[in-house]
Amino acid sequence: MKNMTLAQRLTLVFIVLLVACGTISGVLQVRSSNQYSQAVIQRLSQNLAKHIADSNPLLSQNGLNNASVHTLFDQLMAVNPSVEVYLLDKQGNIIGDAAPAGSLKLKRINLQPVQALLQGAKMPVYGDNPRNITNDSHQVFSAAPLLDNGQVQGYVYIVLLGDEYTALDSDAQLHSAVLMAVRSMGLVILFGLVAGALAFRWVTRPIRRLTEQVSSLDSGGMEAVKALSHTLPDAKAQRDEVFQLQQAFINMAKRIDEQWQSLTRQDQQRREFIANISHDLRTPLTSLHGYLETLSVKSDQLSNEDRQRYLNIALVQSKKVGRLAQELFELARLEYGVVKPQKEPFSMCELVQDVYQKFELTAETRHLILQADMMPGIPLVNADLAMMERVMTNLLDNAIRFTPDHGTIEIRLWPQKEKVMVQLNDTGPGIAAELKADLFIRPSILSTGRKRAGGLGLMIVKRILELHGSDIALIENPGKGACFEFSVPV
Repeated sequence: MKNMTLAQRLTLVFIVLLVACGTISGVLQVRSSNQYSQAVIQRLSQNLAKHIADSNPLLSQNGLNNASVHTLFDQLMAVNPSVEVYLLDKQGNIIGDAAPAGSLKLKRINLQPVQALLQGAKMPVYGDNPRNITNDSHQVFSAAPLLDNGQVQGYVYIVLLGDEYTALDSDAQLHSAVLMAVRSMGLVILFGLVAGALAFRWVTRPIRRLTEQVSSLDSGGMEAVKALSHTLPDAKAQRDEVFQLQQAFINMAKRIDEQWQSLTRQDQQRREFIANISHDLRTPLTSLHGYLETLSVKSDQLSNEDRQRYLNIALVQSKKVGRLAQELFELARLEYGVVKPQKEPFSMCELVQDVYQKFELTAETRHLILQADMMPGIPLVNADLAMMERVMTNLLDNAIRFTPDHGTIEIRLWPQKEKVMVQLNDTGPGIAAELKADLFIRPSILSTGRKRAGGLGLMIVKRILELHGSDIALIENPGKGACFEFSVPV
């Protein structure tokens, strides 16, 4: 069974069921035929006992007329050996018979079937067989009451199919049943093989086609998966379990194809991310190395002012490298779930004022205007204070770096349902259209004085907000620089 195909298993089960059904049908047919023949015999012989009772003096004034009884019974059983005649008293006890000595197994007949037959019950009606007491010993019979002055004195009880007939009939039935069973089983097996081979081949055709499609995935790789994902279901196909299974495989192929494309995009983004970070690190490191090498080679030829200027430039470049390294480390911790937000209630308005104070000196140096537009009645938010300070610091630092001197940076706060909305506007150059899609996904090396792109800071902001169940969006702000908007849960 383990090595058989589905079609072979279905065919075998079908043949077994047909054989079982044929056998049961044969048994029921034989039984029905026996009941019919016995009912016919009982109907034909229904008045036999009454005729005997009316035509023969079986009872005398002194009781049973033994001579008349034995003569009559011997004559009847000689003419028709299949019948067995008995004389019963009012209680059903056998008081006369022509059976061989020692052959009677019962001394008393149950009178309930006798009364049922006399009252016109549906035939066949089965009664006791005095010569057989097995479970299948009941036989059809004929019965009639013996009357004396209108009073029932006993019954004539005739077993119509006696032991001799039963023995001969059993042998005939056995022979007939064996022939019928052999013929039926032969026809059933032949029909089962032909019908099963044709029917189950047709039934399992969609399964075989689906098996071929799924097997092709093993050798075809992603091209086969992509081809299966674009397979359209047959409009004429029946909407059965096989169709649903095929749809499940097609949907699975679609998900695998989508995940593969997503992984491909992520791998490409990773490569670009590494390239961009390498560029961002290489620029300050090259500058730092150049100035330090100059100081090392030409230290005696440089004035104190030049040496100090070179050292200051090298220090600035080293700070850039350190800041990038810190941001990379922080982003890695956020991406891998090392950092979990420790939420607590605090005022977003006070946080904005604190962050403004951090950048106050830088803003004054470049003559930038920091504005705050906060609606009254803003509720406390429920978030990680340090993380939200990091969000505001990154956004404000990004705005200050790209906003020209004498520009304006504004932060707006307002309540909305169960959250506080935060919006940051600046008067910088804005975000290039070709960079908006990947602004929060990967850093870009296209940031220049005229172009503004995303960096590690914005990636950190997006990840922190995602940990709080929120997100950040770039709002269209034509001619007015960049506008970032996000929400914080209360």
